[in-house]
Amino acid sequence: MGKEKKRKGSCEAEAEAVAERGGGEEKRKKSRTAPSEIKNKEKRSAVHAKLKREKKILKRKQAKARDAAYKKAIELGEEPPEKKVPRTIENTREPDETVCRPDDEELFAGNDADEFSAVLNCGVTPKILITTCRFHSSRGLAFIEELKSVIPNAHDYARGTYDLKKIVEYAKRKDFTAIINVHTNRREPDGLYIIKLPDGPTAHFKLSNLVLRKDIKNHGNPTSHKPELVLNNFTTRLGNRIGRLIQSLFPQEPDFRGRRVVTFHNQRDFIFFRHHRYIFDAKEKKEDSKGKATQAAKGKNLPEKKVIARLQECGPRFTLKLISLQHGTFDTKGGEHEWVHKPEMDTSRRRFFL
Repeated sequence: MGKEKKRKGSCEAEAEAVAERGGGEEKRKKSRTAPSEIKNKEKRSAVHAKLKREKKILKRKQAKARDAAYKKAIELGEEPPEKKVPRTIENTREPDETVCRPDDEELFAGNDADEFSAVLNCGVTPKILITTCRFHSSRGLAFIEELKSVIPNAHDYARGTYDLKKIVEYAKRKDFTAIINVHTNRREPDGLYIIKLPDGPTAHFKLSNLVLRKDIKNHGNPTSHKPELVLNNFTTRLGNRIGRLIQSLFPQEPDFRGRRVVTFHNQRDFIFFRHHRYIFDAKEKKEDSKGKATQAAKGKNLPEKKVIARLQECGPRFTLKLISLQHGTFDTKGGEHEWVHKPEMDTSRRRFFL
């Protein structure tokens, strides 16, 4: 009996070992057979769809497990597990020595004495002249009309055959603080010059993805109130300078009753422009699945309210990319550039300049 049990045990062990070897071989075969190695197109697409579906299901299970662990830790009064921060191009950018720091006294001292300090310290009221290139289009004129509604105290002038240098001299005599020149190519605005007066600098931007107000669904109409200005992610010395140049186009005393917000958001050296109106609404808060309500609402028999913010886009909508920053006013021949974008600068996707 003892020998038979030993034989049975050894046979079962051998069978399990064979099964494990077989399972391991099957796993190796499955791992070796990638969808790209399958020659049949229909089978390849089916295998790829199956793998994608399994990956999605696994991702959902992991998300549910993380949420359950987070809720359990809060209920028990323990410290919740740290949330993983995904790797992005922004948070893995190459280190840059020119990134501004909050304790940089040299930067603040330079800001107090730069070309924009008179406007930003409310010593001078911004007055903007907007003009076109010599061969403009109806779409360019429509864009200028909408820019006038965005920037307070902006005036448009017909370019005619005048050289841009003569327009700069005229604007200086008329006490304008800046010039915006909209460049058009093939009837589509594709460039923007911002010239700070009287002594510069001059910034040249590439203009793309322009959407006018009439093409935005459910757009709003802006009022004449002075807008609030939001500048995001201008972190380097060059970005700080461009941000102050843009800031000098707008009055520094916004009228909050108008509920207008103008946003310049920098992401990966692309500056996204948006123009919104906002409103705050008080809505009744729905009870949760267990029918719980706050103690204050229960005692007074009043519905609990929460405040939500709603946004309505007014337009236009466009994207800017800095091409060059030049000392002084516009000069194509003798001008000296502070910064110029060159093709060899685009060798790394994680290198940003603003």
